[in-house]
Amino acid sequence: MSVKQSAPGGEPGALLGLRTSDYAFDLPKELIAQDPLADRSSSRMLVLHRDTGALEHRRFTDIASYLRPGDCLVLNDTKVIPARLLGVKKDTGAAVEILLLKRREADVWETLVRPGKKLRPGARVVFGDGRLEAQILEVEEDGNRLVRFFWEGIWEEVLDSLGEMPLPPYITHKLEDKNRYQTVYARYEGSAAAPTAGLHFTQELLQKLESMGVELVYVTLHVGLGTFRPVKVDNVAEHHMHTEAYQVNEKAAAQISRAKAEGRRVICVGTTSCRTVESAADAEGHISACSGSTDIFIYPGYRFRVMDGLITNFHLPESTLVMLVSAFAGREQVLNAYAEAVRQKYRFFSFGDAMFIA
Repeated sequence: MSVKQSAPGGEPGALLGLRTSDYAFDLPKELIAQDPLADRSSSRMLVLHRDTGALEHRRFTDIASYLRPGDCLVLNDTKVIPARLLGVKKDTGAAVEILLLKRREADVWETLVRPGKKLRPGARVVFGDGRLEAQILEVEEDGNRLVRFFWEGIWEEVLDSLGEMPLPPYITHKLEDKNRYQTVYARYEGSAAAPTAGLHFTQELLQKLESMGVELVYVTLHVGLGTFRPVKVDNVAEHHMHTEAYQVNEKAAAQISRAKAEGRRVICVGTTSCRTVESAADAEGHISACSGSTDIFIYPGYRFRVMDGLITNFHLPESTLVMLVSAFAGREQVLNAYAEAVRQKYRFFSFGDAMFIA
């Protein structure tokens, strides 16, 4: 099943004149979180009430006070692979970086490489102690390379020993513990970036929510690096979203559909969970088990079919993620909340603080 980029709901022509610059805001560089907190759930949480625009300043552990028995909490159980490989060009010894994006065959990956000019088809790269070698096969239209890898033993073990976590470009500090760029419920390998809203949860907090009657539901969307790519067009509607693989199994589809039918809230943990359930839903909000790819683009004017509440981090200015949050809570209210977060020195982006919007 492939979900194509969708025009938002709403009146025809309602989005004419909507510009990327409408989602700009000033963000001091020092508010970009460079390291995860010692305790995952100790981050701050800004609560935005959609009906009034009112804001509250809380801690993430207080999320239990805003969820209620019967709520359906949807989490993305994708697992980030250590996709950043640092090696040397076999013939010259020049330093090379290869970033794994998507597995095409058992030993062939679509990748980003640096420096691109030195890695033409046929070039070979060696990593670490020589346990892993790569050959550039071809250059695709977008500049990505298809690369064939050669190794002995188990691929996952080789990658785990040689690869680094593919942290976003705005994080410059070295990550000491790979698990801190992984949710505690990560299960299915395939992401080049973490679903960062989920990083705030601990097993203890999840157990507490379950014990109070919150239903935990797991879907999968493998996050691509396209999530960090800037919007380069002036007219939002002309932006083409990247494609990501997703899956909703029968149990999750039944849980979410039952919650909607019974009038219970569906709360998505992160924009990736939101994009997954909105991609999988029909016009009435019913979800059937499915898997495939989606490039759904959610921006103001979109009519949400499933999501009633959102737990998310603070996102980049002029990004598709700010646009998604604005589609749910209103652009002016979101930008007002972000301005307050800047004033109160909240921590931004992947290792930053959280928002709860309902």
